[in-house]
Amino acid sequence: MDAGGAYGGGKAGGAFDPIAFVQRPQVILRAVCWLFAIIVFGCISSKGWYSRGNEEECLFNKDSSACNYGVGISVIAFLASMVFLAGEYFFEQMSSVKTRKHYVLTDLAFSGVWSFLYFVGFWYLASQWGKTETDYPTGASNVKASIAFSFFSIFTWAGCTFFAFQRYRQGAGAAFATNYEADVTMPSTYTSYPGGPDSDQNYQDPPFSGVNQRGPTDFQAPAY
Repeated sequence: MDAGGAYGGGKAGGAFDPIAFVQRPQVILRAVCWLFAIIVFGCISSKGWYSRGNEEECLFNKDSSACNYGVGISVIAFLASMVFLAGEYFFEQMSSVKTRKHYVLTDLAFSGVWSFLYFVGFWYLASQWGKTETDYPTGASNVKASIAFSFFSIFTWAGCTFFAFQRYRQGAGAAFATNYEADVTMPSTYTSYPGGPDSDQNYQDPPFSGVNQRGPTDFQAPAY
């Protein structure tokens, strides 16, 4: 099935316009998500741990789970952003409507989940940093930056979710319109019965319609 304009994309096989590609809101948001993910896991990986003897302490209230959580969701977000950027490049080359639908639904589900995970991550990191009593000599600025960009990532991934939902609505609306247009082409008039001798004519008059009928004043008394 040809995917001409399905789910908010152009017709399959069209010429690639790099300027129009980089100006798409989806592409811009994906690039921002990718950048924020680098900042979050870079800040935590480089300065989120403090070496004390042979041990390393996480600056987030010595909670290693907080550091691992922030790095984990950001690394996955970094990889997923690159995958979705590649998907945006190939989106208009997808000739199957079902393939576009699966891509849009995957985008919608993943972006929504990661927006929620970043919300949890922001709350978790900010809460643990607020409980930190140790005055570490370095790393405080990196920790605050990871918290701030975790907060910003909530909205970038939520924006990706919104655009994916808009695409899904466009695709569903186009499918409904196509089915409706197909239904309205059905004939609105019918013949008496298919193939009959009067199939191209009007219905016949009811029986005895041609017989003269007497009215209430036309009664004649019988002759004896």
